[in-house]
Amino acid sequence: MQKPSRPPHTPLRLGTRGSPLALAQAHMTMAALRAHHGWDEGAIEIVVVQTSGDRIQDRALAEIGGKALWTKELDRALTSGEIDFAVHSMKDVETIRPAEIRIAAMLPRADVRDRLVGAESFAALPERPVVGTSSPRRAAQVKRLRPDAEVILFRGNVATRLAKLERGEAHATLLAAAGLDRLDQGDVGVTIPVEVMLPAPSQGAVGVETLSTNEAMLELLAAISDADTFDCVMAERAVLAGLGGTCHSPIAALARLEDGQIHLRTEIISPDGRETVSDSLRISRGDAAAAGDMGRGLLDRASPALRALFEA
Repeated sequence: MQKPSRPPHTPLRLGTRGSPLALAQAHMTMAALRAHHGWDEGAIEIVVVQTSGDRIQDRALAEIGGKALWTKELDRALTSGEIDFAVHSMKDVETIRPAEIRIAAMLPRADVRDRLVGAESFAALPERPVVGTSSPRRAAQVKRLRPDAEVILFRGNVATRLAKLERGEAHATLLAAAGLDRLDQGDVGVTIPVEVMLPAPSQGAVGVETLSTNEAMLELLAAISDADTFDCVMAERAVLAGLGGTCHSPIAALARLEDGQIHLRTEIISPDGRETVSDSLRISRGDAAAAGDMGRGLLDRASPALRALFEA
């Protein structure tokens, strides 16, 4: 019987945001490591790091610094040695990461779809519905499906957004199925097919990062990484790199493995929902160049107004 590997020191410090969903994902990561390596309960401790994105709730991310608001404090904790590794929702991780930090593992991907909360369907919403979301991608897709909709800003964790809906601030909102499932709220909302709303790049994926120079930690994390999830998510992130997309930009992408190849679907949408540029491609696993070219190709076909969103 193989002897369990030992952490380089005990306990290992796992950094995470403090939201209920982030903590649930941290516990998933901790459980995967303990199960694979045969560690006891004291091998890992969770270190909560408050991020700017958690503190500032009244403005869109694009106005206050983008996705780095979810990662920069955890990055600082990693580089300063306060934590050994960090867990993230991969869709919240900016496309270009610091050279000293590496995405070392991804857990098996959960449901990639969105859920509509507050109505049985978009068609069932009243005339001129109010829909709450902080996502440019969801906002644009809502406007495409319901041009009469008014989209208002909904920030905060799942409980906060559901509370806003309960108070009548909007007729409906949109939440990731994966997040609801991880919070044991799988009965909340109606699942939207990807053919209706293509998800955000990396939606449903949990990633784990550590320092690029921490060879021991990289090896421990690689052991729990799901290769299929990793390759698909990295293909979606390569599309983002090709687009030069920011959180101002309504982008959707989904990669799935089919017959040993990655089937990649992407689209960019104007904020008013009137223009959609989409593409579909089969690429080899690890072919970031082809995925990046796909993103650049979308921009080549976009109107000047839509292309300008990616050049700001």
